[in-house]
Amino acid sequence: MKFRHLLVLLLLAGPAGASPAICEGAAARAARNHQIPVDVLRAITLTETGRNREGSLQPWPWTINLEGTGHWFDTRAEAEAFAQQALSEGRRSFDVGCFQLNWRWHGDAFDSITAMFDPAANADYAATYLKGHFETLGSWSLAAGRYHSGTPEFATRYAARFDGILADLPTEMAQAEPEQSAGSVFFLTRATGPLLTRAAGPLHRR
Repeated sequence: MKFRHLLVLLLLAGPAGASPAICEGAAARAARNHQIPVDVLRAITLTETGRNREGSLQPWPWTINLEGTGHWFDTRAEAEAFAQQALSEGRRSFDVGCFQLNWRWHGDAFDSITAMFDPAANADYAATYLKGHFETLGSWSLAAGRYHSGTPEFATRYAARFDGILADLPTEMAQAEPEQSAGSVFFLTRATGPLLTRAAGPLHRR
């Protein structure tokens, strides 16, 4: 099934079924705002939170990875309550949202854990962070690996998964605004930003 047809079905399914479109919408807007190829951010959110649903890999916004274990929630409120419980127990190293930002390392950039869960803010921070690595390393694959970890072994493994997901994305994508009022759908073409690689500049972290 083509991606756009799948997205229309998700939108028609109601709020719970439309949840994957929240990350897709956030990725599209952040890509546009930061001049990043939209598929690069789509591949990042899929690498971070993607799971097979209805026969395809889809991102999920209300996701937390705590100490290596992923937790998927039906609602934002449930995810935030889980995060607050972890904080109350003194556990600060966990990843949240569409782009799995780590609270311990990146929480200072947000007013609260609630703000970090906001899909638009989550995506915007991820885009800024990823592009900084791209400008240093010269390729989105290397930037994706560094986005995940500064440890070469982990970065290389992550980059390989990112590369596979990126290569498998359809050439045309459909995208809906997360909070759309009329269920409107708009389409973006695949290449809408810098090339996937660039001449390596001055060597530019989690």
